[in-house]
Amino acid sequence: MAADDLEPVSRRSTAEIVADRIRAAIMRGTFPPGAQLGEVELAGRLGVSRGPLREAMQRLVAEGLLRSERHRGLFVRELGPDDVRDVYLARTAVERAAALQVLAGDRSSAVVALEIPLGAMRAAAAAGDAVGLADADHDFHAALVAASGSPRLRRMTDGLLVETRMCLAAFQQTAPPAPDLVAEHELLRDALRDGRTEMLLDRLQAHMDDAVARILGAMPPAA
Repeated sequence: MAADDLEPVSRRSTAEIVADRIRAAIMRGTFPPGAQLGEVELAGRLGVSRGPLREAMQRLVAEGLLRSERHRGLFVRELGPDDVRDVYLARTAVERAAALQVLAGDRSSAVVALEIPLGAMRAAAAAGDAVGLADADHDFHAALVAASGSPRLRRMTDGLLVETRMCLAAFQQTAPPAPDLVAEHELLRDALRDGRTEMLLDRLQAHMDDAVARILGAMPPAA
């Protein structure tokens, strides 16, 4: 390729930025499951025109975070028990694959990376900050997968963690005590640090299974 064929990399589009903002609002529960998103109100709040907003919302429909109802509009998707099980099944598969890659590579760098969200978890637990604790939990698992060096595992994790946070709208009612949650993640870190493959995979599976049981237990019974 000739040098003249190279063009400057374009900056992120407005639609991408808007999609990120709405995705974060869904993840944090600002827009809870079942909430309807109105174009006029959202465009005003975000300070954008309706064109980029519509493009952003269609991206989120494609990601499965929003659902479109004809003649009614767009709604934050509600996750049922089967969705919860499937999200955590996928997360377990992805994080297991990432953990095996890390165990076969540079464990020490991965442990250093995990210390950052662990420190944030401890601080949030001490402050009684439930949102900060959930953010740090999210960051811990994202850091674990990022340490694998696989961009595809990381992309899959980004979407699954958003769906996880949607599930946690119910989970917060029955979340384990903050010190216990911190301890669970420290055990994952320790098993990784020590290169104990079976222990790490077992603890990862138990961590996911416990989350599913708590979320399903907090959900109202089906009508």
